[in-house]
Amino acid sequence: MVTPRERIQMAGRPRQDNGQVQGAAASLLNGLAVLEAFSVQNPVLGVTEVAQRVGLHKSTVSRILGGLAEAGYVQRDEETGRYRLGLALLALSGPLLADLDVRRAAVPYLEQLTESTQETSAISVWNGHEAIVVEQVASPYQVKHTATIGTRYNKFESSSVRVFLAELAPALATELIESGQILRAAADGLPLDHTTHLQEIARQAYAINDGSTTEEEFGVSAPVRDYRGKVVGCITASAPRSRVHKHAAQDALIRAVQHTAGEVSTRLGWSASLDQP
Repeated sequence: MVTPRERIQMAGRPRQDNGQVQGAAASLLNGLAVLEAFSVQNPVLGVTEVAQRVGLHKSTVSRILGGLAEAGYVQRDEETGRYRLGLALLALSGPLLADLDVRRAAVPYLEQLTESTQETSAISVWNGHEAIVVEQVASPYQVKHTATIGTRYNKFESSSVRVFLAELAPALATELIESGQILRAAADGLPLDHTTHLQEIARQAYAINDGSTTEEEFGVSAPVRDYRGKVVGCITASAPRSRVHKHAAQDALIRAVQHTAGEVSTRLGWSASLDQP
């Protein structure tokens, strides 16, 4: 396992002759090294033990542990003076854990969605200004729409982007659009009043992309909620637009995507009753 010290040194940060990283990078490095000294095998450590593990002076380790304790990243036992990791680390890792959990929860339901519709299904998460695909099950058809895992969408016309925007405060959604972080075409066929349009998406709990991004693409997206009712992901079904219209499959796709989003949300602990007044 490569330690934080080794990672930063390998990254070419400024070093003294003794190999120690200098400046702000050193403070970050040392703090990470202290946190990594704790493990499942050694969950409780004293200052001397941590100092020996990370190769720092006891006074330096004591100062770092004091700062980490104030921030909640470690806890100090007043009787023994020894330390253990603090609950603040859970909050720090929360967004990552949430992304991993929603992806894991969604996989079997994406497989069912693709099996029932024969179209590509995917789940995306939101990073504050983009929808990012974290899992996908491709359509068995030779002609299909797919996106590699890690694909990022920041166009207003994308159904997944609008589902996420619909959950934001109107002022924040407007700021993202007006700043150019969310791109919007001059003539995209969607209502000019994006605030009213996003409110409608929030009310109906789905968004459609009927040729707005590309002429031959049809997509429908619906939000996934966790146990708090917070939107943590977005289920999308994508298909060639010509096939959807030929078979009049739009309504069926909407129902299937909403059903799948509901199933994943239930798996994450959300209940529709939580949204009732």
